[in-house]
Amino acid sequence: MARSTLDAYRKVIGMTGALLPVVSFLGRLPVAMIQFGSVLLVTETSGSLATGGIVACALALGQVGAGPFVGRLADRHGQRRVVLVCSLGNAVAIAAYTLGALADLPTPALVALGVLAGATIPGIGPLARARVVPLVRAKGGDDRIAGTVLSLESTMDELSFVLGPALVGLASVAGHPAYAFGAAALLVALCGTAFALHPTGRTARTAAGGPARARGPRPRLPRSVYVVRIGLVFLGVLLGACGAGITALTQELGQPGQAGLVYAAMGVMSAVVGLSMAALPERFGLLARWRVATAAAALLSLPLVWTDSLMGLYVVVTFFGAIYAPNLITGFALTERAVPPQRLAEGMTFAASAFVGGQAVTLAVAGRIAESHGAGAAFALGSAAAAVAFGIALVARHEASPGPPQETPAEPLGAAALTPDAGAP
Repeated sequence: MARSTLDAYRKVIGMTGALLPVVSFLGRLPVAMIQFGSVLLVTETSGSLATGGIVACALALGQVGAGPFVGRLADRHGQRRVVLVCSLGNAVAIAAYTLGALADLPTPALVALGVLAGATIPGIGPLARARVVPLVRAKGGDDRIAGTVLSLESTMDELSFVLGPALVGLASVAGHPAYAFGAAALLVALCGTAFALHPTGRTARTAAGGPARARGPRPRLPRSVYVVRIGLVFLGVLLGACGAGITALTQELGQPGQAGLVYAAMGVMSAVVGLSMAALPERFGLLARWRVATAAAALLSLPLVWTDSLMGLYVVVTFFGAIYAPNLITGFALTERAVPPQRLAEGMTFAASAFVGGQAVTLAVAGRIAESHGAGAAFALGSAAAAVAFGIALVARHEASPGPPQETPAEPLGAAALTPDAGAP
């Protein structure tokens, strides 16, 4: 990695302090553990992959439904109280959900517990973006530093989705996925509280405009925000289909405990590429990055459809993992440039919810498809979703921005608002 890129990361950590990235990473780790682990936990206790997919879908939909509301509360009242209440509530909800699965409760009861566990997720990942980006801009950071923040945050997301499924997989091999859920409840209680009480939780409110401004009339969002959210929905469909396909294929091969480790292999590559995104030149604008990333997702997902061995799955998934971080980083960067500062936390949580929402619905659908038609059919669904995401990025066009969120000209990075233009090639 170039020295200038390393210097940019050092500058970001110098502005936030070294403790914040640590508690932020550990606080978002439980989300990855319960999202992926729900399929394994409920599948093992119920004996049905379809039931595992339905309950995991309910958990994710709970997160999707409540996530933007949590972000809106954070914009109005600050992150400290909101994250603190959600973290403690989520720890209790995860414990209840785990006990319900172990008790083999009926599917409707598990769905209700899953929705509760998802709805109480504190959203540390998107809220960390909403906290740190205004903070570094208030301290004189330019677009490059803001982009470095988003690269670091997405890399931490990816690392959590490496370590989270890996921990669930190791727990499955060692004894039972429920062990990982117990650890998740403890982590969100301790590290979520630490994230809430970190001093940046108070200073970021002032940097983003303060609660007084957030309580006024909410500024309207440009159309570009909705275009990006739709693209993130289809990226979530891709991830959900791949998750169902990986789980189904490892079961077909008689190695169900390998599913978490396969996910880890995919996440390692994504994390490496995510860290490298900060080195991209400014002339490679966000719109161009979005198109390249979605095109790569469509192409690299195709070999999964015909993968039929564990070794082949590891190889294909490792290369395929390179596309996730660029898509997420670009989606969050486009969102950060377009939303008004008073709605930044809501905008970031909504972007995350769009991604998780696509994943949630697909987990239920793709689980049934995989049971009926095999893992290849689930992977094919994901590949089709990636192609749609590319089409959305391809027809998006620049339009005049109603007003940039900062003084630094954003056009070189593709920060102008986007709108779909079906009549353009």
